[in-house]
Amino acid sequence: MKETGTRNKRVVVAMSGGVDSSVSAALLKEQGYDVTGVSLQLYDPIPKEPGCRIKTCCSLDDVMDAARVARKLEITFEVLDMRAEFKQLVIDYFIAEYAAGRTPNPCIRCNELVKFDLLLEKAKKMGADLLATGHYARIAEDSSGCRRLMTGLDPAKDQSYFLFTLTKEQLRHILFPVGMLEKPSVRQLAAEYDLPVAQKNESQEICFIPDNDYVTFLESHGVAQQPGEIVTGDGIVIGRHLGSHRYTVGQRKGLGIAWHHPLHVRAIDTEKNRVVVGGREELETESFTAGGAIWNSITAATEFRATCRIRYRHKPAPCRVLVLDDSRFSVHFDFPQSAVSPGQAAVLYDGEYVLGGGWIE
Repeated sequence: MKETGTRNKRVVVAMSGGVDSSVSAALLKEQGYDVTGVSLQLYDPIPKEPGCRIKTCCSLDDVMDAARVARKLEITFEVLDMRAEFKQLVIDYFIAEYAAGRTPNPCIRCNELVKFDLLLEKAKKMGADLLATGHYARIAEDSSGCRRLMTGLDPAKDQSYFLFTLTKEQLRHILFPVGMLEKPSVRQLAAEYDLPVAQKNESQEICFIPDNDYVTFLESHGVAQQPGEIVTGDGIVIGRHLGSHRYTVGQRKGLGIAWHHPLHVRAIDTEKNRVVVGGREELETESFTAGGAIWNSITAATEFRATCRIRYRHKPAPCRVLVLDDSRFSVHFDFPQSAVSPGQAAVLYDGEYVLGGGWIE
């Protein structure tokens, strides 16, 4: 069924070659939009060595899958070369964050600076009114016409965490066609549309890193091995490491230390080149500060209640939020949370609505 007012309204669909963006394109065409599919070439092809398991998005194979879907749907299709921009804005950031002892989130960075900034502007120059993606999120419009970001209907697939940087102005030009669907329904629609990617597996890994081996990637891109000490919270040396970039907060496996109880990485001290470890209970944090705040939907309040996610699969935890200034806020949990990692995003919610977020300091 075609929605009122959509005929001849042009929309660019970011087609990653996966089932979600492919179904998004099919749904929009069925609703009467003038659809153009666009795939992004973001990095150079990764050689597939024997035995190397590679599951990516936005690879050349994925671009070819997107092209096949576009032919099936009989829509215009283009490939945009954004390798230089992606390297500068995402890959270089990823390397620098790890080298500084933080845990980056390249997917959020890509959404913020590549897909919903550069690509959105390119879509407008192509004469499009809207940009659509296959993200599992929703956009609601209030009585004043202001659009607000919401969680996806399918809680198991909700991707609002990766989209907290979207501004109110950007939300006016964005569609999430599968945000109101559950994943099995999307699969079923792909089969009904007879799309060539209907049974394609999903990618759960960082797109530009082969076999999800980020350590090898970092060291092949200039992050040097710098041996240092592994210490307890009170400074007792209990082991050695080959480089602090090989560790993340919360990590338990791969420490190479025999101890009378399981050890986890508590912190990474790049100034002293130390990895600080401790028991699981020492990972718990009652509060933290975040910078680079972006507010999607919030009043001028300096203190409010919310729930907070400190990583993608983290269950939103109830908290009190204090707005410190235009770019920083602090989060005070009702109950301590484990493995709060500097460099990760802290996203704030009011029920299903995204309030905003920032980067854990």
